[in-house]
Amino acid sequence: MDLPIVYHPNYVAPLPAGHRFPMPKFGLLRDQLIADRVATIDQFHAPEPPPQDWFELVHDPDYVDAYCNGTLDTKAQRRIGLPWSAGLALRTQTAIAGSILTTKLAIEHGLACNTAGGTHHAFPSFGSGFCIFNDLAIATKLVQQQNLAQRVLIVDLDVHQGDGTAFIFNAINQAQASLTNETNNWVKDARKTEVFTFSMHCQDNFPHRKQTSHLDVPLPVGMEDEDYLRTLASYLPDLLDQFKPDLVLYDAGVDTHIGDRLGKLALTNTGLFRREMQVLSTCVGQGYPVACVIGGGYAEDMRALVYRHTLLHRAASEVYHQYRL
Repeated sequence: MDLPIVYHPNYVAPLPAGHRFPMPKFGLLRDQLIADRVATIDQFHAPEPPPQDWFELVHDPDYVDAYCNGTLDTKAQRRIGLPWSAGLALRTQTAIAGSILTTKLAIEHGLACNTAGGTHHAFPSFGSGFCIFNDLAIATKLVQQQNLAQRVLIVDLDVHQGDGTAFIFNAINQAQASLTNETNNWVKDARKTEVFTFSMHCQDNFPHRKQTSHLDVPLPVGMEDEDYLRTLASYLPDLLDQFKPDLVLYDAGVDTHIGDRLGKLALTNTGLFRREMQVLSTCVGQGYPVACVIGGGYAEDMRALVYRHTLLHRAASEVYHQYRL
């Protein structure tokens, strides 16, 4: 069997002309994977329509109802950055179902990739930063509820901090001072929590007001490949050893690329591919299943952007066959 990949045509929804969110990339990513023979049509799995109560595992029912039924007020829509439409609501729900399916396939097969997902800026009662519902949090809560996994590690390497995810899973610690890596407080958290949030992001970027992940690693503007990969290597193996997850959810945002218009870091295509191989081989090599979502990526050159997103699936295919999952 080959690497399971999740896609649905509903991942692409209409947006107003000129909108800066790169909606076409989701369909183009699927097409590029097939055209480059990274994947075959038979590898793709389509999610089923999700029940609304899945979203309510994380989000306030009033917010869920308002968004799904098109009654969310204009101010809330502006905070999200995406104008409501029936097509976008369907797309949102389908993408959440896709991330859930990806987690289940990862638990079953050891590794699986979505062609969307990573909506880590969504909070329980509002959306933000192009994120409406938090797929990472919903998938985590659902697999826990269904007793498919209990200890879940969220590795968020998008260039922006996963503030919504951090808030959802670290709410009881919001009144505490920020955890500092020097005092190794994160090690204590890794031993006592069932969901651990690890965010490695550009320190001088959205969101302006950061939340408290269990482990935050803020990076300086302009960091390049070698320093980035060395930093990641100084945390991930120890985190796996301390936390010992049943499942890893990996947000592989490519907005860390030097050419990203919302980024501020300086990774190259080679650096991105090495990052994906580093994360996946480190986790899978130790027997931890990994569910991957593509995260953020923003560029005027759509073809170049789509290629950057394919690097996750290229690396995952290599790791999948290397470990004969």
